[in-house]
Amino acid sequence: MNNAYREELLKSNLSKEEMSLAFRKALSTENLITSEDTAIIFYDMDFLKERITDLKNLFPKTTLHAIATKTNPLTKILARIKEMEVGMEVASLPELYLAEKAGFPPEMIVFDSPSKTKEEIEYALKLGVYLNADSFTELDRIDDILKTLKSTSTIGVRINPQVGSGTIKSTSVADAISKFGIPINDNREKIVEYYLKYEWLKGIHVHIGSQGCPVPLIIEGIKKVLNLANEINENLKRESRKNLIEVFDIGGGLPVSYHLDKTPISMKEYQRKLQENFKEFFNDKFKLITEFGRYIHANTAWVASRVEYVKRENNYNIIMAHVGADLFLRKCYNPNDWHHQITVIDKEGNLKRGRDINKYIVAGPLCFSGDVIAMDLELPVVEEGDYILIHDVGAYTLSMWSRYNSRQIPKVIGYYKNGEFEILKQRENKASLFEFWS
Repeated sequence: MNNAYREELLKSNLSKEEMSLAFRKALSTENLITSEDTAIIFYDMDFLKERITDLKNLFPKTTLHAIATKTNPLTKILARIKEMEVGMEVASLPELYLAEKAGFPPEMIVFDSPSKTKEEIEYALKLGVYLNADSFTELDRIDDILKTLKSTSTIGVRINPQVGSGTIKSTSVADAISKFGIPINDNREKIVEYYLKYEWLKGIHVHIGSQGCPVPLIIEGIKKVLNLANEINENLKRESRKNLIEVFDIGGGLPVSYHLDKTPISMKEYQRKLQENFKEFFNDKFKLITEFGRYIHANTAWVASRVEYVKRENNYNIIMAHVGADLFLRKCYNPNDWHHQITVIDKEGNLKRGRDINKYIVAGPLCFSGDVIAMDLELPVVEEGDYILIHDVGAYTLSMWSRYNSRQIPKVIGYYKNGEFEILKQRENKASLFEFWS
């Protein structure tokens, strides 16, 4: 593949033509889609592989790329990620268990959480995963536990650089007040003291947020924490200590585009900015950890939802779809912060053309009025039995599935450019749903 073309591909969204073609192929594949599959999530597995390959090629070979499990915890996706020889970032004990059961070695797992129990910390230390503490109290807990057991874990601490929030408040975590990390401005001296106090503390972590945080803000946050890390190491050297900060976890948070007409910063451009500002990350002074999730997953998946009804009124039409706030929790509850392109295909998978005289509302199947995916859309004439394709759903959608109305989780299908399909998850059946509530 031409390098210039590949770079453009990696920072773009999947096209509606690609999605339409994949859906037509899926329809023609025997027993892949049934009448019960009113909604299906499709995952471009080659695109996923390209994203991870690109990430690995841009950073030092010693970098641990820990993909955020919370973005998409499907076990078959985790298996594909493991094949790429990268790691997992986990934010709960169950996510740690998922990574462990998927076969990731402990040294390839990064455990972040602001609410780790003593039992969870002990489990992680016995396993030997990389552990990021979130507070002074947690550091003290870790020290108490380390007095009772030996661990191969490397331990860091999360610092809140307090650089402010991005355009989406709910996904910004580095404001003056945040539930994550130790605030740097009022605790600088105490942070240094803790590194002098605990010889096992050899890492440092910063993450300012996810979608909505611009790259300059990410760079500013990293810079503040890097300056702190260098200050800590100078203090340790003056004390003739050998437990210098060796590992720098820069988190994730690189924004992606949910609009077909907007081009986001590429990973190559981001890496270039990091290299310009932080040579220490590329000359082996620190071992790097990254925690990208949305960048890896978001643009690699889309949903096909069958149109069950179209309610036509004088000035508007309402599409009744089979996904809504169950899958698009953030979109429905915070519509101004989130966007998804929508394409219409007919029941054979062909793109529909033209424009209806009335605009469309796309509504989901749940029993509350806020269950709306889109308003005032200009679309072709949409009819019962057509499908709407909802773009860029690979991150923070299925992993945030809502159980309201006990809707069944849809089938998830992975597809490859060679025409092969793979069922990543079967549609949830009524018996397993009953078991969930039992």
